[in-house]
Amino acid sequence: MSSQELVTLNVGGKIFTTRSSTLKQFPASRLTRMLDGRDQEFKMVGGQIFVDRDGVLFSFVLDFLRTHQLLLPTDFSDYLRLQREAVFYELDPLVDLLNQEHLLQPRPALVEVHFLSRNTQAFFRVFGSCSKTIEMLTGRITVFIEQPSAPTWSSNSFPPQMTLLPLPPQRPSYHDLVFQCGSDSTTDNQTGVRYVSIKPDNRKLANGTNVLGLLIDTLLMEGFHLVSTRTVSSEDKTECYSFERIKKPEALAMNKTLKPETTLMPEQSQKKK
Repeated sequence: MSSQELVTLNVGGKIFTTRSSTLKQFPASRLTRMLDGRDQEFKMVGGQIFVDRDGVLFSFVLDFLRTHQLLLPTDFSDYLRLQREAVFYELDPLVDLLNQEHLLQPRPALVEVHFLSRNTQAFFRVFGSCSKTIEMLTGRITVFIEQPSAPTWSSNSFPPQMTLLPLPPQRPSYHDLVFQCGSDSTTDNQTGVRYVSIKPDNRKLANGTNVLGLLIDTLLMEGFHLVSTRTVSSEDKTECYSFERIKKPEALAMNKTLKPETTLMPEQSQKKK
């Protein structure tokens, strides 16, 4: 690679080395005019182009020039300052992406588990701000209901054999699911038992406290954090467990349909200055 293809910038005391073609991708930007010698604000000092701007923020500008994507750290908060830098360098595509600040910020995913234990039964209702989380849990949770097997000619004098019928939890809406476990009395005064299994654990659990523990472990392994517990109703002792998971922002890419910027004519350049 020719040394003329490499450019070294000193931006606010931070040193960056990159290809000149990287800096000149947008002909109407000040970076292009800087390399062409048409912007006198930038000075060559000791073989480096000195730029009196924030060097930390320029690292994000340079990453955008290299990838045409904007991906910021989860804890990033200087959107206005970075937008100001994009305006200074006259990088309109970067300014447009920063205008979508609501898409760049990390968004928490919330889950609430409502748990009610009554006699030998336990009832669960799970609410999620993200429907994908509820879909994930629905695919992992199976409720098994005891049902008597069909009698055979040799079993008429014996108690009926019980089989387990697998069912998915109920979905009242996209954002919640409902299921229960434990024993209950059926219409014919026979006791039936509901078991709950949560993948990848293969156990079938009927005790509500055990199912709650397994459900909490599943959410923790999915990256959720328990943020609070409270009693929703003192009468029926319904407990609520609240979880939160920070979703990392995705990279925003430039619109591929945008036409490349055209080089300004000399008289246009003078006006813009």
